[in-house]
Amino acid sequence: MDGHFPEGKYMATVKIGSKGQIVIPKEARDLFGLKAGDSLILMADRGQGIALQPFAYAETFWKTVSDLNGEKQ
Repeated sequence: MDGHFPEGKYMATVKIGSKGQIVIPKEARDLFGLKAGDSLILMADRGQGIALQPFAYAETFWKTVSDLNGEKQ
């Protein structure tokens, strides 16, 4: 499934290990600048699947929502 994709896009297959772990392929880590020790948010929806996002995206999202709601930090 690995192949050539448009810039900024990537798709690959990964296997779940015996401890429930997966390896994020180097190409995907490079695409998002992920390094060992970085935190990710895992989102799961039975109908839409599983998504991983860098934790910084969640911080930005929640700050924006709080600002829109007029909440104080």
